[in-house]
Amino acid sequence: MKRYRTQTSVGIGWLLVVGRLAAATEMFEQPPMNYSASQPKDAITRLQARMAGGTVKLAGEDRALVAELLRELNVPVESQVLVFSKTSLQRRKISPDRPRALYFSDECYVGWVPSGLVEITAIDPLLGPVFYQLDPGAARADAAHAFKRDADCLRCHGGTFVRDIPGVFVRSLHTDVNGETLLRGGSEVVDFRTPFTNRWGGWYVTGKHGDTLHRGNVFSEEKNDELVADFRRGANITSLDKFFDTRRYLTNSSDIVALLVLEHQTAMQNTITRAGMNCRRMLEYQAALQREMKLTSTNELAFESVRSVFAGAVRDLLDDLLFYQEAELPAGLQGAPEFQQAFRANAPRTARGESLKDFSLKGRLFQNRCSYLIYSESFRALPLLLKKRVYAQLALILTAERVEPRYAHLGTAERARIAGILAATCPDYREFGIGQPGGASAAAR
Repeated sequence: MKRYRTQTSVGIGWLLVVGRLAAATEMFEQPPMNYSASQPKDAITRLQARMAGGTVKLAGEDRALVAELLRELNVPVESQVLVFSKTSLQRRKISPDRPRALYFSDECYVGWVPSGLVEITAIDPLLGPVFYQLDPGAARADAAHAFKRDADCLRCHGGTFVRDIPGVFVRSLHTDVNGETLLRGGSEVVDFRTPFTNRWGGWYVTGKHGDTLHRGNVFSEEKNDELVADFRRGANITSLDKFFDTRRYLTNSSDIVALLVLEHQTAMQNTITRAGMNCRRMLEYQAALQREMKLTSTNELAFESVRSVFAGAVRDLLDDLLFYQEAELPAGLQGAPEFQQAFRANAPRTARGESLKDFSLKGRLFQNRCSYLIYSESFRALPLLLKKRVYAQLALILTAERVEPRYAHLGTAERARIAGILAATCPDYREFGIGQPGGASAAAR
């Protein structure tokens, strides 16, 4: 039994044209992004068009409808993870005996509570995550207007827990036996840097992880101004049947490796969104300033303030791409092979079969520590001047004889593997990284 005292747990000032926009407006709602006023180009937009055209129809009761939705969005059922804390739009329906299921692919997240709404987050290449609701009954009655864009999600996903951008995130917190949050114990937004012992409060977790404990599968209680929880009771759980009726869901697991992947992916996606929005905003600022000062327009970064934002974005992207400061994972980590197989199914591979989605699970998540989201539409849509700088720096890191200390966690063999995988599978890396003049090209060959 563990007792612990309760505790509550860019770069530069933006230069804006005077009088342009109200300060109270979120940055992502301002030009050039105009988030809520912009028409997304995401997986839901494409699916809605197919439904309106009659080529796709979502039918059946909510469980069958969700399964069909996942198939249409290419989201694997095996990605299912389950959260029992009352921390979403449908908090009144969520409880330990009826958790919220979450399914995800590289570009989509689908949340569902049995007999409740379906919540979808689709990643738009420019806007980042776009939030939708789907009422199963309404979908069966009116396919042409099945999905509703949900502005309420931005209260948490664009303000409280993720600042300045629309974002996706995973939280770990303490809950009681009813799933109510015990906020005196603090709340933590989790990513791949979060210590393993701090993860998954309020979540179900299936899988093995040796002697190291996490916070999943356990309820806390308050006693004499302390929170009390026995995390040993939630360790190395392989069946959730004792907690609730798993037959109501699409699978019977909440896989530990799926959770680890989700936590990396949400952090990486937020970094891509922030870097893209910040740099697009600064490019617009530069163009406006050049017009105002009657300077010659240029396709390069003309001002120190703009260069500073781009340099910060490059560093942030490289840090997350290369798993800088990744928390050590415990020995004995084992998840469901079904998720790992489904996750790897669409991985670009070299002729030797190597990919960025190959798991290690021995102290770290992946064998080749460069994020697979480098292939995503969001990454490919980053401003060209930013993307060129990221790939040039990435190639230098991967091919230099001596790597800078920041990325010393990547050994010579691993850097060589990553460079080989990207050279074989990533056209942008070939063009903007090893294709640039200088040592990176020669070293990569």
